[in-house]
Amino acid sequence: MLATKGAPEAVADLCHLNEAQQQRLQQQITAMAKRGLRVLGVARGRWTAPEGTEPNWPATQHDFEFTFLGLVALADPPRPEARAALAECRRAGVRVIMMTGDHADTARAIAEQVGLAANSAESPPTNKNDNVAEQAAVISGNDIAELDDASLSQRLSDVNTPINICARLRPEQKLRLVNILRAQGEVVAMTGDGVNDAPALKAADIGIAMGERGTDVAREAAAMVLLDDSFNHIVTAIRQGRRIYDNIRKATRFTFAVHMPVIALALVPMLLHWPALLLPVHIVLLELIINPACSIVFEAEPESEQLMDQPPRRSTDSPFNLRHLMSGMLQGLGVAAILLTTYGWMAAQAWDPAQSSSLIVLMLIISVYLLILANRDLHHTAILGLFSNNPWVLRMSGVIALLLLLFFGIPWLRHLLGLTLPGLAEMWVAGTVLLALGLWLEVMRWVNLKLLRSGTLR
Repeated sequence: MLATKGAPEAVADLCHLNEAQQQRLQQQITAMAKRGLRVLGVARGRWTAPEGTEPNWPATQHDFEFTFLGLVALADPPRPEARAALAECRRAGVRVIMMTGDHADTARAIAEQVGLAANSAESPPTNKNDNVAEQAAVISGNDIAELDDASLSQRLSDVNTPINICARLRPEQKLRLVNILRAQGEVVAMTGDGVNDAPALKAADIGIAMGERGTDVAREAAAMVLLDDSFNHIVTAIRQGRRIYDNIRKATRFTFAVHMPVIALALVPMLLHWPALLLPVHIVLLELIINPACSIVFEAEPESEQLMDQPPRRSTDSPFNLRHLMSGMLQGLGVAAILLTTYGWMAAQAWDPAQSSSLIVLMLIISVYLLILANRDLHHTAILGLFSNNPWVLRMSGVIALLLLLFFGIPWLRHLLGLTLPGLAEMWVAGTVLLALGLWLEVMRWVNLKLLRSGTLR
């Protein structure tokens, strides 16, 4: 007794059906596949070895006589959250390609259900995202086999009819698609659960195996295993990765910005033969404020509303990109210029050097907090950062305010730091300097936001 099951076309070929039977069978397969069902063909047969001889098995499956029994349709409905997850991928500029061994009509029906392809029965698309789905193309494994790598690469990169459904694929074709996409410079994440997905999982930049129903081979070949087989978790990982990278960029820009005035206020007075502005104890004090700002405030920064609206960054991008760091250094140099100009004006007015130095140190400490506000969210005015959903922003302001009260309010500590209490005239100057610092940082925030939206800072 022989039994076989598999792709209906392959099983029908083993049964040597005539043309009329094949047409009738194809109509039934298409009707089921368009409902999103996975269709299998089932056949049986018999084989008897000649009496009195050793079994001489046929060379191929086609040499057996099979009788076609019928079709089995299986429903594997997508998860409810899949449609929203795919829409977020499209919004974030992440291209999703379905690679499956199922019938093309089954793949298209599932794609329509999750929003990967537009339903022809629906109304015309009304936005850009729907246009992408409407123009999607389907390619089969047989079509891929007829194309060389150059032609297949061109088909995959065609912006007019982008391929996002690949049906009736064999394992080696999945591997070939992954390699061609990587050769185009794409960062490829491959998901799968079966043995036939293992080569493509291994070749992808990020192989993601299903942990619940994935095979051992798939899990071993992958770089990441999902405990819950949900595509939504992959989108969540993308969002978290973007937030972490975005916060590292903010912290890096802040670090370079905040050290510019420290360096300038330490070196320029020495070069111009002015009285020293910053003592070693002042620099230590500033570092005690700067380091927690980087490790706590920016690390706890929640994702911005526009995070998933940005296109993916290039794989060669770095938080230490010179154009990105230059924006932070310009922030800090502007702060340094304002403080040095203020100090030079006070010296020209014959102010007491101790009073002038104390005022500059006070404004430098405040400018550290202003730089935190200016760099944590380029999409909103810095002052609005006080009321953000990052709890450490207000806590940091409380810490800085407490430190200033201690440094200027406790006589022996004030003497240790070489500070003096500011008078009414100093407070007026401090208010003017604070306004100038705020305006400068707001101008730089606006410029950085324009550069970010244009892609210059990415």
